[in-house]
Amino acid sequence: MSTLVTKKEDNGHPADSKDVAKLIEKNGIQVVDFKFNDLPGLWQHFSIPTDDLDKEGGIWEEGIGFDGSSIRGFQKIHESDMILMPDPTSAFIDPVAQHPTVSIICDVYDPLTKKPYSRDPRYIARKAAQYLKTSKIADVSYWGPEAEFFLFNDVRFDQTENSGYYYIDSNEGEWNTGREENPNLGYKPRYKEGYFPVPPHDTLQDIRSEIMMTLRKVGVPVEVHHHEVATAGQCEIDIRYSPLVRMCDNLLLYKYIIKNTAKKYNMSATFMPKPIFKDNGSGMHVHQSLWKDGKNLFFDKKGYALLSDLAKYYIGGLLKHAHAILAFAAPTTNSYKRLVPGYEAPVNLVYSQRNRSAAVRIPMYSASEKSKRIEFRPPDPSCNPYLALSAMLMAGLDGIKHKIDPGQPIDKNIYALPEAEAKKIKTVPRSLEQALAALDQDRDFLLAGGVFTEDVIDTWIEYKHEVEIDAIRLRPHPYEFHLYYDV
Repeated sequence: MSTLVTKKEDNGHPADSKDVAKLIEKNGIQVVDFKFNDLPGLWQHFSIPTDDLDKEGGIWEEGIGFDGSSIRGFQKIHESDMILMPDPTSAFIDPVAQHPTVSIICDVYDPLTKKPYSRDPRYIARKAAQYLKTSKIADVSYWGPEAEFFLFNDVRFDQTENSGYYYIDSNEGEWNTGREENPNLGYKPRYKEGYFPVPPHDTLQDIRSEIMMTLRKVGVPVEVHHHEVATAGQCEIDIRYSPLVRMCDNLLLYKYIIKNTAKKYNMSATFMPKPIFKDNGSGMHVHQSLWKDGKNLFFDKKGYALLSDLAKYYIGGLLKHAHAILAFAAPTTNSYKRLVPGYEAPVNLVYSQRNRSAAVRIPMYSASEKSKRIEFRPPDPSCNPYLALSAMLMAGLDGIKHKIDPGQPIDKNIYALPEAEAKKIKTVPRSLEQALAALDQDRDFLLAGGVFTEDVIDTWIEYKHEVEIDAIRLRPHPYEFHLYYDV
C-alpha cells in the first residue's frame, strides 16, 4: 500500500522489510516501536513484541490501527480510526530504549480509502519531493538545518486561575555568578558571549559529544557541535545535509536523542525559540540547494556570491512568500519574541553574502560548486520540519517558475542604515497572528501539485488560533502586574 524505497541507503538504513528482519535477528531485538508525527510536530509512538511484526497478512501489508482523534490536528471523534504503514527504510536500533528495540517511522493512511492521509506531515513532505521531480526543474533538493537548543538544569512553570509563572535555571547562567555553590567557580558565559568558549566555561562538551556519537550510531551524520551565543547552556549540533524527507526524519530523531540524553544527565533540553529574556533565542537556519543530474543548480562562477540566476529566483520566492512560510517555519507565539532586532535575528527580508541580519544569507566559506547553497534564517526549531521545509521548497519553486526578482543584495549593516533607507526594507511578521493571516491570503504557491491542501492549511490556522493564540491572549501576563497593578 505504501511506496517503499528499494535502493540501499548510503548511511546504512534498511532497504526493505527483509532487511529489517535481518536487523532484528542479528541484534536480538525484542520490541518494535512505531513512530509518527502529529500536525504540530511532535513524535508519537506505540510498541509491539517483535514476534507480532511478521504475522500472516501482517503489519507490512495491512498496517496497524490507532485512534486518530487523540492526535493533535488529526481526526474528529466520529472518524477516529486510522492506520500506520511502517516505512522499512527508516528503521533504526533505538538508542534510548532499555530493552533491545527497533524504531520504525510510519506513514499515516485512511483505513477506508486506503490512501495516504492528507494531514500526515510526512506525506506532505513526500509530495513536495515528488513535485520537485515532476517540475523538471531539479531531481533532488538538499537540506541542512541548524537547530539550536538550550540545556537547562531546572525548569518550572504553571498557570492557574490566580497565578502564572515560569522559572528556568542553568549552572552556566550568567545570573548565577553570585550564587552560593560551595564553591562557585565563576566560569559562566556572559550574556551574548557563549559562542565557542572552551571548558570550563563550556560545561556541556561531553554531553554534546555523547549526543553526536549517538546520532552517528543511528545513521544521522554529524558535522560539528559547539556552544552557542547565549548564556545558560545554548548549544548547536549540525547534521550533514540530506534529501527532504530523510532530513525531516533525521530532525525528529535529532530532537528525540537530544531530549533523552539530556534527561540521562538530569537536564532538560528545549527547542523553544526564546526562553531567556534579553539574550539570543534559538533559531534553525536552513541551508538548501537544488540539484539535477548530479549538478548543483545554484552555482554560477560568474554570479553574485557564485549564485546562478535560478538560485536568485529561488530566493525571490522565499522573500515574496516569507510571511506565509513563517506560519509553518516560525509557528509559535514565542517565535516572534526571537524575531526582533538586536539578537542576531534575521528580521530583514533581503539577501546578502555573509550578512547574518538578512533573511537569506549566502555562505562564503568555500568557492566549491558542491558547497554553494542559500541559507534561510528566520525559521526556528519549534517548527514541524515536514511542513516548514516543504513550504520553503514550494516558495522557492514558485520563484523559479515566475522568475521572481529578489532585488539587489544588501551587504552592509542593515541596522546602521539611514532611517529613510531602512524603512524601505520589508521585515518578517511581528506576531504569529500576522503570519497566519498572510498564510490565509497567500496559499496558492503551497497548493501547486496538491502538495499542501486547503484542508491542511485551514486546519493549521484554526488549530493555531484556538490552541495557542487565544490561549495566550486570554491569560494575564505576569509583567502586566508590574505595569498596571497600581493604576
